[in-house]
Amino acid sequence: MTGQHSHQFERGTDGPKVIVVGLDGSDSSLRAAAYAAGLARRQRALLAVVYVQPVPAVGAALGAPVAGTAEEIAEDLVAQIREAAERLKGIFEVRWEFHTFPGDPFHGLVTAADELKADAVVVGASEQAGHRIVGSVAVRLVKAGRWPVTVVP
Repeated sequence: MTGQHSHQFERGTDGPKVIVVGLDGSDSSLRAAAYAAGLARRQRALLAVVYVQPVPAVGAALGAPVAGTAEEIAEDLVAQIREAAERLKGIFEVRWEFHTFPGDPFHGLVTAADELKADAVVVGASEQAGHRIVGSVAVRLVKAGRWPVTVVP
């Protein structure tokens, strides 16, 4: 059969290059980060760990130290990630970056995935009962249909 191209398999070139994982300190988000780290390691992808800092309501902005609390959470998450990365150094190598984006979790993750040119998004399943009625961040990301979304229980 002349005229047909022979296809060669290219090892390691078809997977995601940037994986975004949402991290808020909850158990499900920590499991999602562990899953995403394994995926990033196997695919040799960049793991973009994203913490979405809540935008304080107007009333809270006038008197409550919400912004300081969000900064402390972000710093604590970075410390946890660095500590885990150090423990695994030499065993598992994962390229990762930490990013913070302002807003509600859904819009913050959408912005992060767009700006970081994500090939995949990983999030933890919602642990809040009300999300079964209103819709969780994970469901809203899936419905957006812009990236493959993995929801980790």
